[in-house]
Amino acid sequence: MAKKEKIKEKIEDEKPRETTVEFLASMAGVLVTGLFIITFILQAFEIPSSSMENTLLIGDHVFVNREQFAPATHWLGRLLPYRDIRRGDIVVFLSPEEQGLFVVKRIMGIPGDRIHLRDGVVYRNGEKLDEPYVRHIPGAYNPYSDNFPAVPPSEMYGVRNEKWEAALPSHLHGEDVVVPPNSYFGMGDNRDVSYDSRYWGFIPKQNVIGRPMFIYWSFITPENQYQMRSWGDRMSFIAHIIIHFFDETRWSRTLRIVR
Repeated sequence: MAKKEKIKEKIEDEKPRETTVEFLASMAGVLVTGLFIITFILQAFEIPSSSMENTLLIGDHVFVNREQFAPATHWLGRLLPYRDIRRGDIVVFLSPEEQGLFVVKRIMGIPGDRIHLRDGVVYRNGEKLDEPYVRHIPGAYNPYSDNFPAVPPSEMYGVRNEKWEAALPSHLHGEDVVVPPNSYFGMGDNRDVSYDSRYWGFIPKQNVIGRPMFIYWSFITPENQYQMRSWGDRMSFIAHIIIHFFDETRWSRTLRIVR
């Protein structure tokens, strides 16, 4: 028995120990991998508005998969699950109306789909959609957005995009608007307050950034916080976060999958 223990100790003594150089090389590999993922695959976004409530709340911080909807590359091969955008996907994209503005909406129509709304209910290709995720405000009614595109767009109904007002008739087929090639029709889940494709038109395919994967942090945030761009306002909110990190973080939303 003692002999076996001596042999075991000898084997353990002969095991090569990791040198400082090897340790630093391992750490460098981990850092490079992390930077690659953050730079090319994932991107962090904060939800600024209530247009996607209750699926996404103001102050939700999400990681967005930037590669899933991108053209497949040979050098990554089968490592990434590339696929086309589907109906019902939630996507982050660059606004076709306001340069540099990131927007998040749910895809209601892909190229070739025919869309219309009647009394706030969405019909796609003639079929009424069951949308359990949709939020409606009791008593809210907009003749244009609730009966799109039957009611002509105008500024009195909140349509301030003149290009869309002029282009909309060319996309109509009967009572439907038809989604053109390389474009998508997006709407917010908080249907009565969402400023979406009904107001500014289609989402160009090249504007799509990616799909939100999960919420990594959620903090109670004022509705107009994203409009506070001065240095003083930002520093004030950062101080507020530090003071109220524990009591105003929505812990129950941490790591929640976005769908």
